[in-house]
Amino acid sequence: MYAIFKIMREKLICTNKKAYHFYNIEETYEAGIQLLGCEVKSLRQGRANLNDSFAKIINGEIFLYNFHISPYPHSREAKNLDPTRTRKLLLKKSEIKKLTGKVKEKGYTLIPLRVYFNERGFAKIELALAKGKKIIDRREEIKRKDLEREIKRKLKIK
Repeated sequence: MYAIFKIMREKLICTNKKAYHFYNIEETYEAGIQLLGCEVKSLRQGRANLNDSFAKIINGEIFLYNFHISPYPHSREAKNLDPTRTRKLLLKKSEIKKLTGKVKEKGYTLIPLRVYFNERGFAKIELALAKGKKIIDRREEIKRKDLEREIKRKLKIK
């Protein structure tokens, strides 16, 4: 009696690389995305872009804006769809209430960090509660990274 375990890990589709540069990430949440069939097929091919996307809370629901999913070429319904249409995010009501209170504070926003398929094959998005960095903070971070890189380089030579 041998047990066969099917091990599936999450398949990463796309990431928002600029988010860590422009924002301080406070908390992260995993949310489902309400998609059409042709959009899921396009995501499985990795045809998505998270740049300049953001989330807003409207009437107790969270919506994702400017998330670009390229049309699936073999679908009839995909030809009539807007690739950057607004998509509803699926979170628990308690999480939405918690986020609503925090987003009302000055400077907080909801930024998507990455889109992936979880072990069960559902499309998920990682949302971050973030606060914008100022230009001075970004410059200091760049200087700090440069110094660390130089120190590592000097230690490697020795």
